[in-house]
Amino acid sequence: MPKNDKRVKITLECTECKRRNYITMKNKINDRERLEMQKYCSHERKHTLHKETR
Repeated sequence: MPKNDKRVKITLECTECKRRNYITMKNKINDRERLEMQKYCSHERKHTLHKETR
């Protein structure tokens, strides 16, 4: 199965505790800007905003 270069792995970092909790994929052609998602942070024990890191 060939690797698709349009989809890249990204890491999501919690904005409150600054820990990198999640790894996901995104399409870099359709989604140029950095991804932001509401995800559960196990260190904070609540849903927080997670942003894409480089």
